[in-house]
Amino acid sequence: MYNRQFRAVSWEELMGFQATAFRYAFIVALGGFVFGLDAALISGTVRFVTVEFGLSDMQIGAVVSAPGFGVIFALLATGHIAAQIGRKKTLIIIAALYLVSAITSTIAPNFEALVAARFLGGLAFTSLSLASMYIGEIAPSNMRGKLVAMNQINIVVGLSAAYFLNNAILQATNSGADWVQAVGIIDHTWRWMLGTEIVPAVIWLFLLILIPESPRWLVQKNRNDEARDVMAKIMPADEIEPAIAEIHASAEHGHDTRSLLAQLGDLFDKRMRTAFWIGLTVAIVQPITGINSILFYAPTVFEQTGVGTDAAFAQAVTVGVVSVVFTVLALLLIDKIGRRPMTLFGLAWAGVSLVVCALAFSNATYVLDASVLSSLSESVNPEALRALVGVEYGSDVEFKTAVQAVIGETSLRENESVLLQNAANINARLVLVAIVSFIAAFNFSIGPVMWILFSEIFPIYVRSIAIPSFALITSIVNYLVNQFFPWQLSNMGAAEIFAFYATCVVIGLAILFRILPETKNKSIEQIEAELSGTVTR
Repeated sequence: MYNRQFRAVSWEELMGFQATAFRYAFIVALGGFVFGLDAALISGTVRFVTVEFGLSDMQIGAVVSAPGFGVIFALLATGHIAAQIGRKKTLIIIAALYLVSAITSTIAPNFEALVAARFLGGLAFTSLSLASMYIGEIAPSNMRGKLVAMNQINIVVGLSAAYFLNNAILQATNSGADWVQAVGIIDHTWRWMLGTEIVPAVIWLFLLILIPESPRWLVQKNRNDEARDVMAKIMPADEIEPAIAEIHASAEHGHDTRSLLAQLGDLFDKRMRTAFWIGLTVAIVQPITGINSILFYAPTVFEQTGVGTDAAFAQAVTVGVVSVVFTVLALLLIDKIGRRPMTLFGLAWAGVSLVVCALAFSNATYVLDASVLSSLSESVNPEALRALVGVEYGSDVEFKTAVQAVIGETSLRENESVLLQNAANINARLVLVAIVSFIAAFNFSIGPVMWILFSEIFPIYVRSIAIPSFALITSIVNYLVNQFFPWQLSNMGAAEIFAFYATCVVIGLAILFRILPETKNKSIEQIEAELSGTVTR
C-alpha cells in the first residue's frame, strides 16, 4: 500500500503484516471465484436451455450476456455507493446478489425468468472492480501486483471449476446410475449446473464479515482512529502516520462528497490524461480479444470442430486448467518482470494464436456422410438430408445454412453437434492448441494486468469513480461481444470471428506499446506524480 521500507521491524513481524494483508486480499478475491463460476457455468447449459425453451440465436445471446448487461447498470452506481457506505458493506451487498441470482437461475421456469435472474447476477459482477479497488488500497506496494492478481486467479479457478462441474454432471447423465435419475440430473441437467454456484456464494458472503474496512476509505471519511487500527495489522507502527499524511495529501485534489457528474469531470482533467488513455485502451482491449466468448461458449466453440458434445466439454476442462496454470505463473512473475513487458508480450502471443485459429477454420471443409442419417433425433426426417450427402461446403456457415434449409432451425440446433462431428474436415487438434495457446497468453498478460493497472494508475481522489467507470467500459464491450457471438457464429462463421478478434488484439498492442508505462514497485502516490506529468511513456 505504501512505498516504504520495513526497517524498524523484525522479519517475523514483517511476514505477519504481509500474511494479514494476504488474508484480507484472498477473502475479497474469492468474489472472483464466484464470478468465474457464474460466468462459465452457463457455457454448459447453452444447448440444454436452447432446446428446452426453443431459443433463437439472439435469445441465446441474451441468456449468456444478461449478466454483462446487468453490470452496466450496477457500475453506474457502484463507485458512488462504495464511496458513501464503504468498500466492505458494498462487497457484502454484492455477495448477497450473487446468492439470490444463483438460486433464481436454478429454478427459472422460462426464458424471461432466466434472463432476469442472470441480470441480477450481473449486478454483482462489480465485485471485480471493487475487489481490485479494495486490494489495491490495503496491499503493500511490493505485494500489490500479486495480491490484485489474486482476483484474476480466482476468476480462472472459478472458470475451471465450472467446466469441471459441467463435464462431471454431463458424464453423470450418461452413466445410467439410479441415483442420477432419482435426484433429477437427467431431466434437469442445466439446473444442476447453475445450482452448483449456491454453496460458494454462501461461503463468500459469510467470509466478508471477517475483513476490515479499507484504511484509505476510512481516512477519506476522517475516521483516522479506525484507519490506524486497520493499518496496525498490515504495516509497522512508524509507517502509519506518514501513510495517513500521504492519503490526505493525495485527496486534496478532490473529494467524493461532490456530485457524480463533478467526480466524472475529474477523469478528463489534464493531470489524468495519461491515466485516462491507458485505462480506456486496456478496458477495451481486454474484452475485445473475444476471451469471454471463447470461455462462455467453450463447448459450442469446440463443437464447431466436429469433436462431438462429450469431447467438447472435456476440452473445455483443458481450457480451464490452462487458465489456472498461466494465471498463477503471471501472479508469480508480475512483480518481477513488470506490467508493461508481460502485457505487450502476452498480446503479441494472443494475436498469433487467434490468427492460427482463423486459418484453421478458413481451410476447413464440410461434407455430410450418409452414416449420420441414422444418428439424428426423431424430429428430423433423414430423407430430407439425403440430397446434401456428399456435397462439399467451404465454410461452417454454408454447411449449416444448407442443412437448415431442409430440416429447419429448431432441428438444426438439436442435431448440430452430431452433424458437425460427421461433416467437418478440419485440423481439430490445431484449433484446440491455438485456443489453449490464446487462453494461456491472455491469462499471462492482459487478463490479470488490467485489474492491477486499474488499482494503480488512478489517484485516490478519483479511484472511487475511475475504476468502476473503466470497468463499465469493459462490461459494455463484453456484453456486446457475448450478445452477438451466437449470431456471428451462425452468419459470419468461426474463421471470420477469430480474424476479427486477432485484428483487435494487434490494434490494442500497437496503442499500448506507445502509452503503457511500468508501475511495478511504486506507490500509488508515486504513480500519480509520474503520470500527471507524462503523456506517453
